[in-house]
Amino acid sequence: MTLQRFYLTYSQEKIKEPIVYHVGHKFRVVTNIRGASISEHVGIMALELEGEQDEIDRAVRWIAEQGVTVEPIEKNVIE
Repeated sequence: MTLQRFYLTYSQEKIKEPIVYHVGHKFRVVTNIRGASISEHVGIMALELEGEQDEIDRAVRWIAEQGVTVEPIEKNVIE
């Protein structure tokens, strides 16, 4: 099992979409929201994904395809 952390940046149009919920159901990964800041115009979330590396990769690709920016978090930044 692998554990990776990412920053997700949502545009105003995507803020209300349940993307993390869908990730947890579409892919064999465990999601853990480590922090979030949401306004009317933008959403930023620190998301942890745990699972097999290929499933994490698939989940990250799918998130990006939904129009959400995905950036890896350096280790221990949100510990």
